[in-house]
Amino acid sequence: MIESYLILENEKILLRPIKEQDFSLLLELTQDQSLWEYFTHNLSTLEGIQSWAIPAFNGERIQLVLIDKDSGKLMGSSGFGNYSERDQRIEIGWTWIGKNFQGTGVNAQMKFLMMEYAFEQMGLERIELKTDVLNLPARKALLKLGLVEEGILRSHTLLCTGRRRDTIYYSLLKNEWARFKKSFK
Repeated sequence: MIESYLILENEKILLRPIKEQDFSLLLELTQDQSLWEYFTHNLSTLEGIQSWAIPAFNGERIQLVLIDKDSGKLMGSSGFGNYSERDQRIEIGWTWIGKNFQGTGVNAQMKFLMMEYAFEQMGLERIELKTDVLNLPARKALLKLGLVEEGILRSHTLLCTGRRRDTIYYSLLKNEWARFKKSFK
């Protein structure tokens, strides 16, 4: 089970569960409409953020905010969801990074901390990530991280733009974690 008070950090970033008090700070990051091209919610309004956060406050997923430890600024968010204790797997997703922080390496650091927690603390067998097949930057980043591309689910998810996306799945298995961890550091 995921701890609801989970804190993950390294020397540069800190991840902690989202709070309602974060909404106004997140709203400052979410005004660029291009962030939501491949996303299920448009977070450029307070109502959009509130709707997107409901599953986190209902205990359906753990949504974490990404914080720069030097400045204390919020940079984005990612979450754990679709947890199956029986199958020993979890999904990492619901991820977005503010435009000013994209390309800085914080997404890879965040994913590493989350995978480290899932494999080493939760003892899971499998981590899943997914994205829109048209989201080439995300797909490239997931492959660069060393995840395995698995397959495409057609017309899988309705996006906030009204388009139905084809979703591509990626994974990392427990027996691949040591190699991944070594290559990351």
